Parts: sequence; C-alpha cells; structure tokens
Amino acid sequence: MGQDQFEKMSAQMGEGKGFIAALDQSGGSTPKALRLYGVSEDEYEGEEAMFAEIHAMRARIITAPDFTSEKVIGAILFERTMRGAVEGTPVAKLLWESRGIVPFLKIDKGLEEKENGVQLMKPIPGLPELLQEAKGMGIFGTKERSVVHEANAEGIAAIVKQQFEVGKVVTDAGLVPILEPEVDINAPDKPEAEAMLKAEIAKYLDQLPESETVMLKLTIPTEAGLYDELADHPRVLRVVALSGGYSTDDACERLAKQGKMIASFSRALTEGLSKKQSDAEFNAALGQNIDKIYTASVAG
Repeated sequence: MGQDQFEKMSAQMGEGKGFIAALDQSGGSTPKALRLYGVSEDEYEGEEAMFAEIHAMRARIITAPDFTSEKVIGAILFERTMRGAVEGTPVAKLLWESRGIVPFLKIDKGLEEKENGVQLMKPIPGLPELLQEAKGMGIFGTKERSVVHEANAEGIAAIVKQQFEVGKVVTDAGLVPILEPEVDINAPDKPEAEAMLKAEIAKYLDQLPESETVMLKLTIPTEAGLYDELADHPRVLRVVALSGGYSTDDACERLAKQGKMIASFSRALTEGLSKKQSDAEFNAALGQNIDKIYTASVAG
C-alpha cells in the first residue's frame, strides 16, 4: 500500500460519516452466526464447509447495493476472509477499490479464562508475519478484542496494558490498531468499570509518541459522552462502538446519545438476514439495518 492510499484511508476513518461493519466472526462464533442466518449445523459438515457458508454470507453482504462508503466507511475481516476472494477479486482489494470501504483485519485468537474480572487475549503467534501479509493485501488496520466483566482495578490495568502492547506491534508494522477492551453489557457494575477503563486508557494514550495513532472500539457506555475526551485525544483516530449483544434498535438508540462514537456492529448489522431470502428481500433487510446504524452513527 502506498502512502497516498494510506493517507486517504486514514482521512476516511478519522472524518468520514458512517460506520464500520464487523464481518469478523471467527471459528468459535461462526456456528451461532450461521444459525442466525438460517443455516443450521446439520446443513454443513466440517470446518471447511462451515467457513464456506460464512464466506458466502459475507460475500452477499459486501456485494449488496447499499454496502458502499456512502454509509459504511470501514469493514473488519476475519483472516480467512482476507485471504479469500469475492467474484474473483481479493476481499480487501474489492472493498477499497470497488466499494470505497477501508479494510481491517481481526488479529486476536480468542480469550483466556476469566481472571481478576477480565479475560485477556490469548497469545497471537506469528503476529509480525501476519501483519506484513495483511499490509501487502491492502489492509489498513487491525482489531483485537478482550473483555472486562467487572470493575476490578487490577484486571482493567492488565487488559489495557496488553491492548497497548499488541497495538505497538501493529503500529510498528505500519498499520493502525483498533484496541477493543469490551465491557460486558451485563456487568453488574458497568458504569464503574467504564470509568476505570477510560482513566486507564487515557494514561496510555498520553504516553504514545506523535508518530503513533490508535482507534478504540468500546462498549456503548452507560453515561452519555463518557468517551468524548478519548475521541478528542490527538493520538486517537476514532472511537467506535460495539453492539455487545444489544438488538439493532436498542444499540442504535444508545449510540445516538454518544456524540463522538460511531458504530462497529457485527450481529446488529446482520439481524434479520437469512440465506433463504431472495436477493431483493436480503438487500432490503440489510439496507434497513445499514440505514439505522448509519443514522445512529451520525446523530451526534
């Protein structure tokens, strides 16, 4: 990727109106995503067939008429999706050159067991090599997820430290990391956990050199505007919101109260879509979801 292309993508992610589509369900979450799409586990056999089904679903979304940069400014891909093709074109290339959408790559390998109220990321073997491959395929940035389950100071400190350590590997490779320390929407002390998370993230942002920029993907906070200061930080390109299990309507209603967050929804984007729908039905349902999420993202 040339510098001009990187700067165009960076400008779109920093200032563009719209949201990021999360198309990055991995091995563990794929069967559930397929069930919601109307494909039961007895309709495919083995991992390869499962991933072929989810790739077909993603291809259908990516090539839908409303899936363009007019409302969708970025898309997060699973590793297999990045290495795949749609209509003969590598997915990242198709997204940027045909749809005007900035491609990202999910890089985490799942979660450790809960400790101190959080789940850290599992180790990511071969990360530098994966990042170089991604850069060569036109990927702009990455996304890495860990989860906060309660307002535990030690756990939150550990989760933010790990996120920024992985983020440093990503920025050193010339990509922009989306750091995603999710707060469980069912956490009993969600507002307290979010306040602690914000303070810890701010500490690390203040230590970043001017040459490094990150994005943040955070659960829609209970307090409106809680993360506005993070969004305004000079080292932050954008703060995006995850839907976290909220329905599309609920997630959009909550997001509309957050003036400086845009959506990066996965399940909420695909709600109501089914393999058995005609293309017209599928495109109408997806278009309706895109409109709702876009409206909530630009509400502020």
